[in-house]
Amino acid sequence: MLIVSYDISNDKLRTKFSKFLSKFGGRLQYSVFEIRNSERVLENIQTHIKGYFEKHFGQTDSIMIFQMSKQCKITRYGYAKNDESDLLIV
Repeated sequence: MLIVSYDISNDKLRTKFSKFLSKFGGRLQYSVFEIRNSERVLENIQTHIKGYFEKHFGQTDSIMIFQMSKQCKITRYGYAKNDESDLLIV
């Protein structure tokens, strides 16, 4: 799993970035996304960030990508508890 966190000051660029991340995963918090990981997905995200978004950044903008392993423990409270298990609808 990937956790992608961002702080982008330009509203238009921030909106484009959140729509871009929406293609790969779901929003955990306003500027934090959870993405099911594969090497191809990670490469695609990093290539797009470097090729498009990074050149539009200001001094205060940042994106952080956390690669989580299967051994990482996630404890959820409140509404986030609804996301604890995968839901399969057939």
